[in-house]
Amino acid sequence: MSLARSPRHGYALIKDIQTLSDGRIRLSTGTLYGALRRLLADRWIERFDQEDKSRDKQAYRLTSAGRRGLELELQRMRQLTRAGSLRLRTKET
Repeated sequence: MSLARSPRHGYALIKDIQTLSDGRIRLSTGTLYGALRRLLADRWIERFDQEDKSRDKQAYRLTSAGRRGLELELQRMRQLTRAGSLRLRTKET
């Protein structure tokens, strides 16, 4: 989700993920870069050449396949949330 609007480098991803999760998710750099390697291998994200190379930061952006995957994952989570809500409203017999 963090890459849905614009490319970001690693530190910006860590901070944005923390913000998106209201502080519930705090990624270590090792966890983040492991996830980035998997997303790169699956072609959900790609490296993005930035104009500003002064700090030698690598930026990443979502690919069209990644956007489709994200949309499917959000749809799956919505369905699970609906099912969970229905289950809570239903009394045990």
